Amino acid sequence: MTTATTITEALVVIDLQNDFCPGGALPVPDGDAIVPLVNRLLDRAAIRILTQDWHPAGHASFATSHVDKRPGDRAIVGGVEQTLWPVHCVQGTSGASFHADLHTDRADLLLRKGSRPDVDSYSAFFENDRITPSGLDGYLRARGVRGLAIVGLALDVCVAASAVDAARLGYTTRVVLPACRGIDLNGSLAAATGAMRSAGVLLDAGDALS
Repeated sequence: MTTATTITEALVVIDLQNDFCPGGALPVPDGDAIVPLVNRLLDRAAIRILTQDWHPAGHASFATSHVDKRPGDRAIVGGVEQTLWPVHCVQGTSGASFHADLHTDRADLLLRKGSRPDVDSYSAFFENDRITPSGLDGYLRARGVRGLAIVGLALDVCVAASAVDAARLGYTTRVVLPACRGIDLNGSLAAATGAMRSAGVLLDAGDALS
């Protein structure tokens, strides 16, 4: 009987897409500056996963889908209270595409999230309803992965949500801070940092893979 080879650590690159970079619909300040470092990490990692925000037009997380709401307002989306966003990462648009300089050919798995029209998906592991899994956990366990290095955009939204879920699922989890950028909307960066630390996530100021 053949068993999976144990992989010490896999790399998860979160949503490094045009709409989250300067000039995009929902730009993360300095978001494109991480691309060279992320590429170096992709070149060195044993297993590499890229996630991609992939919303249908009229997604419930868009402020334009709600009466008298603006980006930054709060509303119930899929039974969960969350921030409403500008229209972004609509399926098939250039904004939803990965940054042109990202080494996407290195990816072992491309995971699209947020494709259900009525619920958002920050985490790479679960939709925001906290019930529906993405399938990433099963993939990683089948590959023998025990630890994750997580990078990408935005640190205080999808990176943090993915890291917290990874730690709670039992992975040794670290976020490589130089390869992330955040939005920091109404104190969201401090809140996300606290949540990650509380979950046991290592906030790593270096850039090495184990």
